[in-house]
Amino acid sequence: MCEEVTELLALTEKLADLETRLKNSENQIAELRNKGRTQVIFSAEAGPRGDIGPYNTETTFIYQRVITNIGNAYSGATGIFSAPVAGVYYFTIFHHAGGKPGTELYLYKNSQRMVVTQDHPAVHETAHNGGNAVFLQLNQGDQVYVRMSANTHVWGSNYHTTFSGFLVSQM
Repeated sequence: MCEEVTELLALTEKLADLETRLKNSENQIAELRNKGRTQVIFSAEAGPRGDIGPYNTETTFIYQRVITNIGNAYSGATGIFSAPVAGVYYFTIFHHAGGKPGTELYLYKNSQRMVVTQDHPAVHETAHNGGNAVFLQLNQGDQVYVRMSANTHVWGSNYHTTFSGFLVSQM
C-alpha cells in the first residue's frame, strides 16, 4: 500500500508540473500571436486652411495634418487609407462648417459610398457640425477615403474636421 501511495504522489507531482508547463506554453503562444498582429491606427485633420470649398465637382478630401499614423496606412498627400492587412476596421468622419453653401462628405470603400455626414445650407446659422462612423470589412489593399460633394464646404483648421480609423480585428 505504501508503494502505491508513493507512486500516486509522484504522479500527482508530475501532473502538476505538466499543467504548469502547459500554461506557460499557452501564455508564450498568446504573446507571440499578439506580437505578430499588425497595428493600424490613424487620425488626420483637414489642416490649417480655413474654409475649404466649394468645388465645382465632387473632390477627394485630403486631410493634410496627420495626428497619428501607426502602421503608416494613411497618406496625408493623397487623403487615402490603404488597408495593410485584411480585417475589420472602424472609421469616423467629422466636419465643422457654417452658413452657406452647406456640407456633404462621403466616406468611400474603394469606389463605393458607405456613409455620409451632411448639413444643409443655412442663412442664419453661424456654425454646424456633423459626423458619422462605420465598421468595414476590408481586404488587404482596399482603399478608404472621403470625398466632398460639389458646391459644399467645411472649415479646415483648429482640428474641427477629422478622419480617423483603426484595425479592430485582423482576419
